[in-house]
Amino acid sequence: MTVVRIPDIVEEALWAATRRRLPPEVLTGSRLTAAVVDRSRRYTSDRDQLAAPALGHADADLAARALFFTVADAGKLAVPLAELVAGRAPDGFLGGDQLRVLDVGAGCGAMTLGLCAVLAARGWRGQLTVTLHDRDRAALAIGADAVAQVAAELGVRCAVTVRDGELATARLGGPFELVLAGTVVNELAAPGAAVAAMLAATAPTGVVVIVEPALRATSRALHQLRDELVASGLAAVLAPCTGRGAPCPALADDRDWCHDHRPASLPPRARQIANHTGLRDGDAKWSFLALCRPAAAPAPVAAWRVVDDPHPTKGKHELVACGAPGWVKVRLLRRHRGADNRALERARRGDLLAITAEPIDGVVDLTADDRVELVGAAAAVSGPATPASR
Repeated sequence: MTVVRIPDIVEEALWAATRRRLPPEVLTGSRLTAAVVDRSRRYTSDRDQLAAPALGHADADLAARALFFTVADAGKLAVPLAELVAGRAPDGFLGGDQLRVLDVGAGCGAMTLGLCAVLAARGWRGQLTVTLHDRDRAALAIGADAVAQVAAELGVRCAVTVRDGELATARLGGPFELVLAGTVVNELAAPGAAVAAMLAATAPTGVVVIVEPALRATSRALHQLRDELVASGLAAVLAPCTGRGAPCPALADDRDWCHDHRPASLPPRARQIANHTGLRDGDAKWSFLALCRPAAAPAPVAAWRVVDDPHPTKGKHELVACGAPGWVKVRLLRRHRGADNRALERARRGDLLAITAEPIDGVVDLTADDRVELVGAAAAVSGPATPASR
């Protein structure tokens, strides 16, 4: 299964940028730990307090965001990008010699830092031009510094500009080949209008990637936004969905939501904070949506996405998959196991499967004659990036 990895140099760059701007007493010990716990609480159980003053000190809150949450989130973008470059994006995605990027709600730069790691791992040698947009000037300053340092160490040619202001009233400009929105859409009063503006700011074959928390409420809100954009004709869904119509099958039952869940490897300092606070149990969780203009969308992939953790039990192996017909249960009895369907037992959440059998009443019962092929494991392309040779 893919492990989400955050290169150590991302953490090192964020620490260097933060030390230049914040007092040392908020960067160590109990102050930083308390700020991380407070910020986590507001991200999850007390979301109505997101805009409230930070516990203790605004500088400590910014340190928590930069040194823990930005580090932990930087690796998440690799999984959506891996799917897009594997044929689920418009022709030429990440293939040109110029990449213009708008990172909205950029904060301390998590999405762009993750993008730099992906580009370096792919050996991309073009010109990256990034605009970081956020209402928090102090966070933008840290993010811009960290992005410049990481890009330089990874050998990615990168020009960074910052733009502060409220996203709801901003003129986004463009055109951009890629628009990133990391953990910001759920905080907007009018997310549909904001994402429509992001799409309008893309180049004709540009892509918008939205990464959101994996909470039930925020994920279901993202599914609803997906349906609104599809119904309006403003967007085509590139990933994670293999079926592009509406409604999203995850909305059929209030208990369901679609999200990704993968093992994560944090750099040393973030791992130590995670251990002290009890946060991040070795996993990364998020929901995402990749969109483009309908005219640019390639043909949808003929496959099923695994949308939960498989359930091997005595005598059978089961999982839930999503495709054009909706959610189905895929079941393989032990007596029907064979070389042609063994891929079902290797599949994990987020993988794409080609299955020859058809669903009947919401269930795909595999026989020994049915074939299952793993056609698109959502493998991260970033791996453990290393500094460029000098």
